[in-house]
Amino acid sequence: MDRSEFKIEICAGGVESCQAALQGGADRVELCAALSEEGITPSYGEIKVAREVLDDKAAMHVIIRPRGGDFVYSRLELDRMAVDIDVCRLLGADGVVFGCLLPDGSIDEEACTRLMRHARGMNVTFHRAFDLCRDPLSSMATIARLGFNRILTSGQRPSAEQGASLLKQLREQAHGHIAIMAGCGVNESNIARLCQATGLREFHFSARVPRPSSMQQASTGVHMGSSGDDSIEVTSAQRVKATIAQLLQL
Repeated sequence: MDRSEFKIEICAGGVESCQAALQGGADRVELCAALSEEGITPSYGEIKVAREVLDDKAAMHVIIRPRGGDFVYSRLELDRMAVDIDVCRLLGADGVVFGCLLPDGSIDEEACTRLMRHARGMNVTFHRAFDLCRDPLSSMATIARLGFNRILTSGQRPSAEQGASLLKQLREQAHGHIAIMAGCGVNESNIARLCQATGLREFHFSARVPRPSSMQQASTGVHMGSSGDDSIEVTSAQRVKATIAQLLQL
């Protein structure tokens, strides 16, 4: 495959990961905070500095998610999300990433329409809230009608490789009206196989490695990170390159 035939998006948990994504050859980053919560909206400072680091060499999309948990949002949560989209625009984001559901697992069209008005002119991805939809095919049609550019999905399975069958079906039934991007568990060991099985050309992954804590003081037994060892996970430029290389060999 030629490099121009596919798009690589890196799920970046901070500015350092954005820098690594750029060095590794990514086309785009999805900037998030709190990846242990599957990503929430990053800070003003994180967005501003990430934009400066990426310059115009890679696109920057920002997740709009006020909290972890489900994707059924209250009016006050939607108020915050709308303001966050406005801030992302002011800070130079190329796009935003969000998804809103109703309690029955259908798309919250009213909430999405409201947020889409704020995102007008930006590139918009409906994120993995899609993997909790009750009817993926009709939900895809609704999302396309609402004006989203793409759907990030694992094919409603714990990993994209496990969801390959649905991913292929979604691509075939999208008829080019909306892009389908495979994400969750995508890495250098399976991306080529996933590409061949689904026919997809957009892939989302984090390519993270643990970075040990810089603390020199002996541990007191108190840990501040969810991993239990105070290490920080960051994107590896080498892993990004290695994953892209697998597609280039197809």
